[in-house]
Amino acid sequence: MTDEQKAAYIFAQASCALIQAMGAFSENMQRNRLGQSVAYDENAFQGIIQEYGIHHNATIGLFHELP
Repeated sequence: MTDEQKAAYIFAQASCALIQAMGAFSENMQRNRLGQSVAYDENAFQGIIQEYGIHHNATIGLFHELP
């Protein structure tokens, strides 16, 4: 993969993660309005970052792979 392709891949993964996080956030807001406890805590949001492999070490590691 070229560096440009790697950057595009990270951007795509980050976009997917953002969409998922926005859904979780929206669910939390809805539950808050209804007086219910939140469905997604900080660990759930951190899990999204792990799931899509966009944490610091993963993204840096992608650019340090051997060709």
